[in-house]
Amino acid sequence: MLPDKEFPRFKAAAVQSSPVFLDAAKTAQKAAGLIGEAARNGARLVVFPEVFIPGYPYWSWITDPVTGSAWFEKLVRSSVFLPGPEIETVCAAAAANDAYVVIGVNERSPVSLGALYNTLVFIGPDGRILGKHRKLVPTWAEKLTWTGGDGSSLKVYDTQIGPLGGLACGENTNTLARFSLLAQGELVHTASYISLPVAPPDYDMAEAIKLRGQSHSFEGKVFTIISTSTVSDEIIAAMETIRPDARALLERKSSAFSGIIGPDGRVIGNGLIDDEGIVYADIDLARCIQPKQMHDIVGHYNRFDVFQLHVNRAPQQPINTRQPDAGGRPGEEDAAPQSAIESL
Repeated sequence: MLPDKEFPRFKAAAVQSSPVFLDAAKTAQKAAGLIGEAARNGARLVVFPEVFIPGYPYWSWITDPVTGSAWFEKLVRSSVFLPGPEIETVCAAAAANDAYVVIGVNERSPVSLGALYNTLVFIGPDGRILGKHRKLVPTWAEKLTWTGGDGSSLKVYDTQIGPLGGLACGENTNTLARFSLLAQGELVHTASYISLPVAPPDYDMAEAIKLRGQSHSFEGKVFTIISTSTVSDEIIAAMETIRPDARALLERKSSAFSGIIGPDGRVIGNGLIDDEGIVYADIDLARCIQPKQMHDIVGHYNRFDVFQLHVNRAPQQPINTRQPDAGGRPGEEDAAPQSAIESL
């Protein structure tokens, strides 16, 4: 919650860049350099694309599942554990630059070689991990790569720059997921995406990304920082080993948008389409007050006696074990009960 009469002002940065493809350590180092650049330009919050470390599984869109399986193994081998040395590099950069950072990673499961999570990591200016959000539902072909997260990571973090939350890519079309963050007081929303040139021919990916951010900001009267990755020549060259015409598929224009949206639903300044760079904007959370007088969907402009959202915040895991007590009788479960339902 915000302290009484305190509405932070700060500069936010949205990074539009490509990873060092399938190299987690080098991508983390690249992210650290970009954090430094953004901080030197005054940014207190730096947002990175979806699964920036170590990259996106484009093969799932351009080849068959059997051929793509070998690339899935490459991705698993180059993905990261949380905590781990790669994210520590990013955390150190956040601390060195007194910046909040939100960055997407491919997160390895600690118990399964075949499970990867599409995860957003939230890092504080002291270099500590505030928390992480695992994408709830992989989109379309992404189901060949990632397993789904659970409701335990649908959180908003109380920070010096305001209540901070975020979702990954297609989750920003999930009305209930977005509402669950707004209902926790979110005022600064981060939306991380990947460039998707292989979308259907009549689908403008850059425009769709912008529209989703505008929708969330207008509905919730919040600021949205959108960060989208780009497709580098390195990625294209790798995909050409799978499919010779990959370049024609992956060079399509208007496939990436990064920018910052105000609580009135309009882009602040200029957004960035396709090209690499960093977009900046000044954030003043006091600008969220007056729009909420008109439509406050988590306050007066709703009917909670008619509509209610219940969110299962219990962490899901493959096993809950019981330890016998001294007399050999069944004991309490090690993990929290899985039946807990919390209402926001």
